[in-house]
Amino acid sequence: MARIAGVNIPTGKRIPIALTYIHGIGPSAAESICEAVGVDTARRVNELSDADVLAIREHIDANYTVEGDLRREVQMNVKRLMDLGCYRGLRHRRNLPVRGQRTHTNARTRKGPAKPIAGKKK
Repeated sequence: MARIAGVNIPTGKRIPIALTYIHGIGPSAAESICEAVGVDTARRVNELSDADVLAIREHIDANYTVEGDLRREVQMNVKRLMDLGCYRGLRHRRNLPVRGQRTHTNARTRKGPAKPIAGKKK
C-alpha cells in the first residue's frame, strides 16, 4: 500500500485515479503529476517501484497544497470572510447558501430538515 501525503492510496487502481484520493488533487492535476514525474498513466499503483512513489511524493510536496494544509487554508479563508462581516461571511455564519441560490424553496441540504411552523397546517 503506497502512502502519499498521509493518505493510503488504493493499490489496484490506475495511478491517476488513485492520486485523486488525496484531498486537493483532481483528475487533471493527477494526470499532470504523472506526466511531470514520467510515470505511465496506464500502470497500476501496485506496479510502482519505491523510487516512483518517492518521486511522486516529492513532486506533490514541492508543487501542491494538499490534505491538512489545504483544509486549514480553506477554513481560514471562510473564517476571514465571517470576521469581515461581508455578505458571503454572513451567509456562512447563518448556514445558508453562499453563491446566490434560492432559499424560499429548496436549499434543504444547507438549511437542514424543515422545521414545522405551529398553526400552519389546515
